Amino acid sequence: MPQEAENIWDKKVSPSPESEPVQIQAQKFGMDKIRIIGGRRLEGTIPVSGAKNAALPLMCAALLSDQPLHLTNMPSSLHDIRTLSAVLAALGVQVTMPKEHDFILQAKLIKSNIAPYDLVRKMRASVLVLGPLLARTGYAEVSLPGGCAIGTRPVDLHIDGLKAMGAQIVLEDGYVKARAPDGLKGVHIDFPKVSVGATENLMMAACLAAGETVLSNAAREPEIIDLGECLIAMGAQIEGLGTPEIRIKGIKKLHGAVHSVIPDRIETGTWMIAACLTGGTLKLKNARLEHLTALIDPLEEAGLKIACEGTDIIVHRNGRPLTGADIMTAPYPGFPTDLQAQFMTMLTLCEGSGMVTETIFENRFMHVPELCRLGANIKVHGHSTIIRGVEKLKGAEVMATDLRASVALVLAALVAEGETVINRIYHLDRGYENIVEKLRACGADIVRLSGGE
Repeated sequence: MPQEAENIWDKKVSPSPESEPVQIQAQKFGMDKIRIIGGRRLEGTIPVSGAKNAALPLMCAALLSDQPLHLTNMPSSLHDIRTLSAVLAALGVQVTMPKEHDFILQAKLIKSNIAPYDLVRKMRASVLVLGPLLARTGYAEVSLPGGCAIGTRPVDLHIDGLKAMGAQIVLEDGYVKARAPDGLKGVHIDFPKVSVGATENLMMAACLAAGETVLSNAAREPEIIDLGECLIAMGAQIEGLGTPEIRIKGIKKLHGAVHSVIPDRIETGTWMIAACLTGGTLKLKNARLEHLTALIDPLEEAGLKIACEGTDIIVHRNGRPLTGADIMTAPYPGFPTDLQAQFMTMLTLCEGSGMVTETIFENRFMHVPELCRLGANIKVHGHSTIIRGVEKLKGAEVMATDLRASVALVLAALVAEGETVINRIYHLDRGYENIVEKLRACGADIVRLSGGE
């Protein structure tokens, strides 16, 4: 294993793209809090960061080539990006950051085939090194992953797909140990259910497999398309991106490429919901409304006005009280499960009632008790919740339970009467870049407190 790496985020960014590669260590989670005084309208401009859920698999794609992969528009300050950087560094990937939001990753020499528990346990996306590492070297040993506690998300579809491609896999001591001494072979894989992670992992593995791989019932998320377009830029032969059937013709070697990460549609949707909830007008820079078609109708029904201006989205409330709306999460292009908690928060102040049904994860209502601490009226019935609008929310001390629940509490605090303190905000640091600064610039009364304050 390489020695413990230096943390490049503790240094000034070098202006030279030819700076020496630096291995990266994951930053330890702190116990910081956020304090918000509610009641202010949001007015201003928010730059939307690159999509975390696109950036993570793109980083893993660097394992498929010995040449540099240059990724721009990276959400470089996020904890998950740092953690995966540390995982890749442990495998021998050289990571440099020539300037802010730019990464250059080069897996010139794989120094280790083991993604260790101490790093992988911190985030689920670490399992995405399995496919490319196995395809490139014929052996991979990856700890079973961690991440948000929003229900079981087994990696069986990843494992079954790689087995179908000829890999020999055992689960031992908490690790997935995979061998393919003769390389992977193209095969037709029909997923029993849609899985973003499995689609990404097997798509990357198939790029270096012998013959053609067909992925049926594949995920269609924009992040899948973004990964596929990057792989094509690296020389991969892929057809069917954005459809339920993706075809990959394996080749012997991929080359380097330059690729810009797509804007974060979940962050974009979060700010759209914030504008609807708080009032005011927000301009969301570098955003793509076409990635959020399932959010548009329910937000307009609730009272949001949405317009596009080039690559920006402008949103504002129509001045009338919020109207209740019903949503049901579903795989893309359905309503994103990652926006469910935020939308539910908006419904807490609506006229009448709304229903939220969760079909993706079985344990994604952990934010409900915390919203109720702020005065929300929410009843859980199995996989659905009924939200009856109340006149106002009132500030209190609350606890974040996962990434999207964390930002839902931030939204609630923005409109709650008085002071709200949100604990365990390390979840926010995993997925929202500079959230305090972005909201403060738009008029929010929000500060970050260290664990001791």
